[in-house]
Amino acid sequence: MKFVKTASQSPTSSWSSNSGGMPKYEGKERLHDKSKSSQKSPTKENTKPQEIRLHTQQRATRRATFNYMVAAKLSIMEQQRKQEEMLQKMIEEEEIRLLRKEMVPRAQLMPLFDKPFVPQR
Repeated sequence: MKFVKTASQSPTSSWSSNSGGMPKYEGKERLHDKSKSSQKSPTKENTKPQEIRLHTQQRATRRATFNYMVAAKLSIMEQQRKQEEMLQKMIEEEEIRLLRKEMVPRAQLMPLFDKPFVPQR
C-alpha cells in the first residue's frame, strides 16, 4: 500500500526514490478521479445506419451500353470491310473478263495466192 504524504512534510521530501522522480498523487486528486469515474457518460442517441448506395447497377448499365456501342461499331466496320472487298472483287472480275475478251484470237483474212503481192503506196 502506498502512503500519501501530508502537507506537514518538507517540499524537498515530496519526491520519492521509488516513483522515479515523480511526485505521488495527493489524496484530493484521488477522490476527484473517483468522482469522474462514478459519473455516468451521456447516453448516446439511437442512430440509424445510412443506406449505402452502391453504383454497381448504374455502372453495369453504363458498361452494357458501352459494350453494345463497341459491338455495333465493330459490326459496322466489318460490314464496310466486306462491302469494300466485294466491290474490289467485282472490279477485278470485270478486268479479267475484259482481258480474256481481248485475248480471244480473231480470224485473219487469208492472203490471195492467185494474185501476186503488190504493195500499195
